[in-house]
Amino acid sequence: MLLCDFHIHTKYSDGSVELRKVVDIFGQAGFDAIAITDHAVNGDSLIGKIAYKFRFTITENNFNEYLENINFEAERAWNKYEMLVIPGVEISKNYLSSDKSAHILILDIKEFIPPCESYESIFLQAKKQQAIVVACHPHHIKGEIRNTLYLWNNRNKYGKYIDAWEIANRDDVFNVVSLKKYPYIANSDFHKPRHLYSWKTLLNCEKNIVSIKKCIRHNKGVAITLFRG
Repeated sequence: MLLCDFHIHTKYSDGSVELRKVVDIFGQAGFDAIAITDHAVNGDSLIGKIAYKFRFTITENNFNEYLENINFEAERAWNKYEMLVIPGVEISKNYLSSDKSAHILILDIKEFIPPCESYESIFLQAKKQQAIVVACHPHHIKGEIRNTLYLWNNRNKYGKYIDAWEIANRDDVFNVVSLKKYPYIANSDFHKPRHLYSWKTLLNCEKNIVSIKKCIRHNKGVAITLFRG
């Protein structure tokens, strides 16, 4: 089975580690596939404006550079570690209210998707790109002041657009996802090197992007593991 982590941040947003070093951390740890998913933050809220001020977000202006560097690192990672590196973003709609906030992973992204657009528009643009849509940390996280509950609270409306829900994020497990029998994956939400040791996804499929996306969508041959090195 492929050892995977599809929720990883670098210094392109609020991560503490440069992209190349992140790739080496996961490659040296023996991972088969990872996704780089730096934040693309909405600018129509106070929290979003702060993210833009401190450059903790991917924007339309630097998206192409971001994608090019991920693709360059993907070639290096495959040659050095036989590890797939998938380009992605975490569209982050941040508001003071947890009930209004939501974070969405877009995996295998090819074109920039403005985070201020409506949820339907974001989902449809992702589907047009044949990207995977993941609802990340959709329920209460221990120790967090602000949670991202909007997608879970509105799952009857938006569930049809979502390919998988994070059933585990770093050290948190969201039992509600399993109770509803939704398709799931588990990720680290990597920001610092110590976050390597956290929940991960195992996929029973071939090591290529097409097979990985199909496995996530069909949610067969998917398991989770608490990675301890």
